[in-house]
Amino acid sequence: MRVLLIGANGYIGRFVAERLLADPAVQLTALGRGDDADVRFDLASGSPGALTRFLDAVHPGVVVNCAGATRGGARDLTRHNTVAVATVCEALRRSGCGARLVQVGCSAEYGPSQPGSSTAEDAVPRPGGPYGVSKLAATELVLGSGLDAVVLRVFSPAGPGTPAGSPLGRLAEAMRRAMQSGDGELRLGGLGAQRDFIDVRDVARAVHAASLSAAQGIINIGSGRAVRLRDAAATLARVAGYGGALHELDGPPGGLRPTIGHPRGESAGHRVDGIGHHRADALGHHRPETLGHRGERPDTEHAAPVAYPYPDGCGSWQQADVRTARDRLGWRPRIALEESLADIWMEAACRI
Repeated sequence: MRVLLIGANGYIGRFVAERLLADPAVQLTALGRGDDADVRFDLASGSPGALTRFLDAVHPGVVVNCAGATRGGARDLTRHNTVAVATVCEALRRSGCGARLVQVGCSAEYGPSQPGSSTAEDAVPRPGGPYGVSKLAATELVLGSGLDAVVLRVFSPAGPGTPAGSPLGRLAEAMRRAMQSGDGELRLGGLGAQRDFIDVRDVARAVHAASLSAAQGIINIGSGRAVRLRDAAATLARVAGYGGALHELDGPPGGLRPTIGHPRGESAGHRVDGIGHHRADALGHHRPETLGHRGERPDTEHAAPVAYPYPDGCGSWQQADVRTARDRLGWRPRIALEESLADIWMEAACRI
């Protein structure tokens, strides 16, 4: 089976490439914007006609699209997440290769969910930001294309290679800095959000399974279990061997709550780290001030709670209903979150 993989250098794409290369029955060709792609092509600016000619020459049986953008303004997100998919769909319609399309979507297409609920594929999508809107538009293009196609809506990927700018990546980096400097306290915000974390290697297995299946439509890829970010922080502290106290900044005005770790007495001149996405920190990330900026202890009497601390427009809760993946792909998650977090920490620890 000849597979054309788009976006092989991305976070998910790297693991999909590794999984497909391990299958002796697969002949893999990588298409992308980077110099190390087998074929250089920019979906956001390239023409469907040029891509059609390439498809007719290579004649893949499956096209897997892992490409896209997670950051940027609405225009950039639309170009890389929506226009790019329109180019792929149009090229496949024009081509005589008859390839199956596996599109990697995102749970941000659903938007906020009711706490305690599991989101199934028939849920009405209500994305809460431009990223989710751009990915939902791509899904609609795929579903309306008339192609043999499936969209995998991936929930919150974790594990090796987790981007440093993601909530779990920032958490690991904050903990690394605290351990490196000997800080016995770590103050974090935005820990109340609950997300369905799924290891990126399990995602790659799902893409592989979808490539071999005849399933069409939308299929959720997640663990089926929502985890509070503060619980993920506690697990990360355990696997990292961090014995300090983790203080949560979120909560009612009037004081900080030591929610994880071993509380210490008040001390002056402590170091404060956090995770968020609005105010710039030393790593070049951005976060709200209530999410733990560097400097003196914040004025907690005036600290406002963060309503949607997780920067995906999905509110406080997401949990996947993964029965369709089990029934139609024969897929189940295998890697526990603790292993994913241990791998995230191993990469962060290498920077100590």
